[in-house]
Amino acid sequence: MHAAPGTPSATAATLHGIAAIVLWSSLAVLALGTSALPPFQVLATSFGIAGVVGTLVLVAKGRAGLAVLRQPIGAFVLATVALYGYHALYFVAFRHAPALEANLVNYLWPLLIVVFAALLPGERLRAGAVAGTLLGLAGVVVMLTRGQSLALDPAHRAGYLAAFAAALTWATYSVLNRRYRDVPSAAVFAPCLVVATLALATHLAFETSVEPTSMQWGMLVLMGLGPGGAAFWLWDSGTKRGNLALLGTLSYAAPLLSTLLLLASGRVEAHPAQAVAVALLVLGAWISVRSTRVI
Repeated sequence: MHAAPGTPSATAATLHGIAAIVLWSSLAVLALGTSALPPFQVLATSFGIAGVVGTLVLVAKGRAGLAVLRQPIGAFVLATVALYGYHALYFVAFRHAPALEANLVNYLWPLLIVVFAALLPGERLRAGAVAGTLLGLAGVVVMLTRGQSLALDPAHRAGYLAAFAAALTWATYSVLNRRYRDVPSAAVFAPCLVVATLALATHLAFETSVEPTSMQWGMLVLMGLGPGGAAFWLWDSGTKRGNLALLGTLSYAAPLLSTLLLLASGRVEAHPAQAVAVALLVLGAWISVRSTRVI
């Protein structure tokens, strides 16, 4: 299969991945606005918006646009299983383990991406990339724990396992997606529609529907267009053609930027740990950039 016309360069694809990380940093603020809604209802709505809007954009381009949705069955299954599986496992983790610990275990996925990316043909595990990513992880730990001790309670083992499975799912998807680098990234909108359907079925089976307020609808639309929509298109492009090791390291910017947004909105209070976390992330990113190909 040959690359389609207009396929982004490695530099552009890496920048796409970075843009996805920035969009994901807004998810916490938007999630606060929809926290009263059942999680799978939110998932079904946001992915439904992403899939419908993305498909309509392709339809507007005529046959050429619709042709983008046709893709190898492997690419379709990989994206569908990863997008639904990651979010489902994430929700299970938070139901069976404390949020702080579950979040920290889940944030192993950027480190796993760096390790798994080294298994790709022509790649190798660079010490600088690993060191930079570990510094990013350390920054997240410092930020979330605020320097306090952390203890994993065996009673919450099921939640921790679900969080690790979520991290493993997302890292595996991000690296295996490289196999389909010639598939246009807009093809991801087809899996988005299927994920929305699966999430809706899960919601109807296990949750009670709640009618969103106008403000919550606004948050859901923003979620579907941004961190739940465009971000997946951008991440698809980044993982297929960009610098995976660098994207893995920079992924730790998402929770840090998210905290800064919450801080700016008055939702959280300032703490010295946040400054330490930012410093660790910047240092880690600098080391990772120096050890990998420049973007």
